[in-house]
Amino acid sequence: MTKIRVLLAAGFFLAAAGWAGEIIKLTLDGTVNPATSAYVLRGLREAQRRGASLVILQLDTPGGLDTAMKEIVEGIMASAVPVVVWVGPAGARAASAGTFILLSGHVAAMAHGTSVGAAHPVALGGETPDEKDPTVQKIVNDAATRIRAIAESRGRNADWAEKAVRESATATATEALELGVIDLLADSFSELLEKLHGFSLRDGRTLETQGLIVQELGMTFREQLLSYLADPNLVYILLMLGIYGLIYEFLTPGIGLGFVVGSISLLLAIFGLQLLPISFVGVALVLLGFALIVLDVLSPSHGLLTMGGLVSLILGSLSLFEVESPAVRLSWSTVAATLGTLTVLFFFILGKGLTAQRQKPHPLTTLVGLVGEAKDDLAPEGWVFVRGEYWWAQAEDPPIYQGEQVQVVAQEGRKLRVRRVSQK
Repeated sequence: MTKIRVLLAAGFFLAAAGWAGEIIKLTLDGTVNPATSAYVLRGLREAQRRGASLVILQLDTPGGLDTAMKEIVEGIMASAVPVVVWVGPAGARAASAGTFILLSGHVAAMAHGTSVGAAHPVALGGETPDEKDPTVQKIVNDAATRIRAIAESRGRNADWAEKAVRESATATATEALELGVIDLLADSFSELLEKLHGFSLRDGRTLETQGLIVQELGMTFREQLLSYLADPNLVYILLMLGIYGLIYEFLTPGIGLGFVVGSISLLLAIFGLQLLPISFVGVALVLLGFALIVLDVLSPSHGLLTMGGLVSLILGSLSLFEVESPAVRLSWSTVAATLGTLTVLFFFILGKGLTAQRQKPHPLTTLVGLVGEAKDDLAPEGWVFVRGEYWWAQAEDPPIYQGEQVQVVAQEGRKLRVRRVSQK
């Protein structure tokens, strides 16, 4: 007991003397989205709970969603634990939404070979919006005011920050330091820790990093999965694959690969759609497009419905996501490649199957007398599998249940008449 008391007393003494503590390190590498926002906010809460001395956010982002960026900035601005935002290593950048995040840190640092800026809002297609449009002016003015307020609250160059929004101004690490956009340069994490030791904050606090343990807090599996699903291109591919797979499965008998792949893809796509701002008009156009394609398969219209369906799919795809950032948007190439590939495969596979069903039986190869298997519940009609092919059949002694053996008693064009094989 005496030894335990001595150790506890020594630990308390070291903590009081400032020797105990830790640094929480977070890494935002990729787009700014709801998943990365949740990760950063969780890290800030964890640092507060542990009583950490410092949080260092290593940043490398092309930008992202405005709502997610706003949550991160608000979390950093409200953090009682000092937050250092470091753009590094060389080659990293803090573009668009990343500029807001960098300027919000208690300490802003960059490595040589990095860049910051280009925070001008962009339209859905990625092009520069019309500055004369009143709606666009409101968006730009709002973004410029926000970034100016952030820069002023941290004592940084508010004029340059506003130019980054209004004129897409950019700066290298050296230029950013000269302009007063950042506080220091550090080419490595160890150099950053050295330069932070003894650094005085605007609120009068002095940072101490020597002797502190660095605890790296990574993303959980759920956060990583959500981060991947926050990419509109991946969500779109999963959505198309899921719907095509389920339609193919419903148009063919039995449960197969289409149902499995389609169901999983569609569920993941729905999960991703919850993370991204979507247009209900775009969703409606996509569903209408698939409905027209299915109608053309069931009641052929010489391709008219299919063409209308494809047009509806393309229009719906391009208006599906309401995303302003070029870093997080659906590209034309993804739409073209996905729709083209899946549509060709869909009609090729389905066409082969329907062609086989519509072929007239050869007189010398009658199916009468052959034994097959019911693939549906025949009450009285359904699909049967006879001699390696699927046939539409009517039971003479319904109901015949799926999996039972049947025998062909008559063949009427593309339709068979069958009866249950007696079980001995």
